[in-house]
Amino acid sequence: MLGRPAEDNALWVTADSGQGRTRLLLDCGAHVLDTLPFAEVQATDHLLLSHLHMDHVGGFDDFFRATFDRAAPTHAWGPPGTARILGHRFQGFWWNHAPDLRGQWVVHDVHDTHVRSYRFDAREAFATAHEAGTRTHGGTILTTAEVSVQAVPLEHHGRSLGFILREPDRERVNTAALAGLGLRPGPWLAALKGGAKGDLDVNGQVHHADALRAALMERERGESLAYLTDFLLDDAQQARLAPVLRGVQTLYAEAQYAPEDQDLATRHQHTTVTQVATLAYVAGIPALTLLHLSRRYRPEQWPAMLTAAQAIHPATGFPDGWLPR
Repeated sequence: MLGRPAEDNALWVTADSGQGRTRLLLDCGAHVLDTLPFAEVQATDHLLLSHLHMDHVGGFDDFFRATFDRAAPTHAWGPPGTARILGHRFQGFWWNHAPDLRGQWVVHDVHDTHVRSYRFDAREAFATAHEAGTRTHGGTILTTAEVSVQAVPLEHHGRSLGFILREPDRERVNTAALAGLGLRPGPWLAALKGGAKGDLDVNGQVHHADALRAALMERERGESLAYLTDFLLDDAQQARLAPVLRGVQTLYAEAQYAPEDQDLATRHQHTTVTQVATLAYVAGIPALTLLHLSRRYRPEQWPAMLTAAQAIHPATGFPDGWLPR
């Protein structure tokens, strides 16, 4: 988690497969990047914006400064209208040196059933939103070798987006089974992991790949998380969202309001700590992290808000260092 309690927050995610990495930044409020090394910000592949309210995009200029001319394209994803708004942000600077630049941004407007993409080129001073294609989606908007991203439509005085990130499942070697068969690791094992078929030479003996795979390989479930912020959570929305979130291991969710302020939360289409705790409990999510606290509450009130959430979902917490000592 980036940012401070009762200030702007964001979620920084590095999906690392061991062979490659995908870096993602979920929202970009003011000062959220202050604790990240510049090189890490510059290496970010995807900016996922829940919506374009100021407290979720107020740090965009800092992010843009780090990434506007990087070698690889930078992708931004957000609800309809994101490309138009970011296009204005791109135009907020002098670009007299633009012909010498190499950077490229691809901005994706995520609609409920399709994604419409636009390309902006630094050498053109980001002046033109080039159509970059429209494609349908069934929820999953992005897939890399390291992670997939599912967009979850939310209500927040218009469309906001939640995001579910999932690592792919992976295969691992059962070392006990390997020892039980009296086999030693070697190049054959890498071949087996790589999907080899037919007979394999295993230290001078022939074994069939299918038999080895059945005896030695186990499927390990990839990690997953959901990020939900700034959204209406009434009974109807809970009934819609709980099935979508089943199987997710960690939920990062806004906790704008204390339980006694539920009417205020509904009016502003935000949540209370107990509403998100109930959602996590009903969806069977093992861990819940609360974020995006309202400034209306003093630090000495935060422990009581946490306690109220834990009464519903015991495995609830704030990010490390948030509670006053």
